[in-house]
Amino acid sequence: MTNERTNRAAPTRRTYLKYGGAVVGGGLLAGCTSDSKSSGEETPTNTDAEATSSDATATESGGGDSEPYSVTMSPMGTVKFESVPANVMVYSLLYADMAVAYGHGDAVNSLGFDSEAGGNTLDAYYERLDGVSFDREGLTQLNTGSGGVNIDKELFYELDSDLHMVDPALVLSFDGWSKSDVDEIAGTVAPWFGNTYSRQHSRPPKPYRDSYEYYTLWEIAEKVAAVFRERERYEALASVHDDLLGRIRSNLPPEDERPTVASVIFMQGTFYPSKINTDGFANAHVRPLGATDAFAEGDVTYQTTYDYETMLKVDPDVILHKFGVASYYDVAQISETIADHPVGNKLTAVANDAVYPSGNPVQGPIMNLFQLEMTAKQLYPEQFGEWPEYTDGSPYPEIPEEERLFDRTRVANIVAGND
Repeated sequence: MTNERTNRAAPTRRTYLKYGGAVVGGGLLAGCTSDSKSSGEETPTNTDAEATSSDATATESGGGDSEPYSVTMSPMGTVKFESVPANVMVYSLLYADMAVAYGHGDAVNSLGFDSEAGGNTLDAYYERLDGVSFDREGLTQLNTGSGGVNIDKELFYELDSDLHMVDPALVLSFDGWSKSDVDEIAGTVAPWFGNTYSRQHSRPPKPYRDSYEYYTLWEIAEKVAAVFRERERYEALASVHDDLLGRIRSNLPPEDERPTVASVIFMQGTFYPSKINTDGFANAHVRPLGATDAFAEGDVTYQTTYDYETMLKVDPDVILHKFGVASYYDVAQISETIADHPVGNKLTAVANDAVYPSGNPVQGPIMNLFQLEMTAKQLYPEQFGEWPEYTDGSPYPEIPEEERLFDRTRVANIVAGND
């Protein structure tokens, strides 16, 4: 596998909340809330997907599975493959979930942070899909998790991967990495294939800035499917997603009857807000619900913090706490902590028992299906059924079959290759 085109990159800004999971407060991972642009639709329909097929699907020589092929995605450009990669470095759950979705979960050799914590999140959703699992035993942790965000270059040689499913712009922003290091790994070990800054449409390092392209979650999913040569699985999952979105949108209440929603992370008495209707796959499970963003008028960046008094001025109808499912935060306990505060207990969301565990912003296609269903139930229980009580560390709640918004059996069959 070789790169036909490689863009240049340079270091970017850092903060203790970054890259979908920096180590903060007690070693927990938190999501950054960097500046985003205007709102937009998250996924192309099947027609939209066909319109972008020249970039999103593999270009094959002869069409056989043993023939060389290539896949194009920014910022790498076109990457050539001699065969389907069987040993893949993965930094983000986004790509781990995609590998599982396409029947190649056993190709993953690593995760960016603690594989146990990340694996628990995936397991929470896969528990509801018969036969679907992710074996994380023996996975290498790429990031030290000691307060900095970095990858030791030697790990690339030790893992000797067929493909690095990591955005090279992200790696170049780590301490100690240079453009020559990035090129060295691509040339001597294996190519890069990842796109991180589509998460919130944030600005990539300067040398990438003019040519960097942003994709929806499902556009990235289509390109990764081309890497694994799993077009049929992608199309089947995209069909489930299209049906789910159609069901949600056709049953949304009028705009003036929708709640105001605050998406936050809460730590040590401080709220870290983020907007829900901005572009990027981080909001792929919230934006389609069309709720009113409680922070729409605020100048919210990843550095923004709110105290209790500021949150009371906003006073949202619903609070969604990110990373709330089998992840890093016990949202039930957080809700109690807020309710015990003399100002926090005045919040409408607290008074109405509407502080909910929300999804992981670094979501792949399977995660996205569950997280869309979850958010629909949390925001619009009259239309989509009540969200059941959730206990920290437990699997995604068992939803009665008649109240499910997508077909679990079909998704499991797609992953197994039986659809």
